[in-house]
Amino acid sequence: MRRSTLTLAFAGLALIVVAIVAWYALPREGTLAPAGGEDCAPAQRADAAAPRLTLGLLSGGRLSLEDLAGEVVLVNTWATWCPPCREELPALEAVHRRYDDQGLLVLGVNIGESRDEVQRFVTRSGLTFPILLDPDEEALRAFGSISLPSSFLIDRDGRVRARWFGATCERELEGAILPLLGT
Repeated sequence: MRRSTLTLAFAGLALIVVAIVAWYALPREGTLAPAGGEDCAPAQRADAAAPRLTLGLLSGGRLSLEDLAGEVVLVNTWATWCPPCREELPALEAVHRRYDDQGLLVLGVNIGESRDEVQRFVTRSGLTFPILLDPDEEALRAFGSISLPSSFLIDRDGRVRARWFGATCERELEGAILPLLGT
């Protein structure tokens, strides 16, 4: 009888996991469908106040989203062990380099890893946008996300205007970013 109960518990847990994955994977109203053949998460429209979030920078010091009022900010949560995160980082770097001088600030928020581990990865990968360290997963809770990678686009008024759950691509990012930059 105990084995049967354990089997049922694992089956129930598996169903819950499948339901959560399906919730984030299936398109919903407000989803901007990707154009073309690239396999990337589409932007989901949003309209919510950006969360209050202050984290330590990999380079030292602390950064608060509240201090970035007036800027367009793309916040991406990621980890070095996450394959979709690693695949997406070059697109984030490209968008950062292309639009940094037009007022876009890309922030990478590493979830749960040590400063040394993140620094080695960032150096090896050639990432140049600011990296924040989030050992306690505060960013995931603040943005209401459970997936890596996740990205959140904040306008100059401090409102989240688009979000992505899963790896996205340059085309999707640009489609949401350019209207906020006014280009």
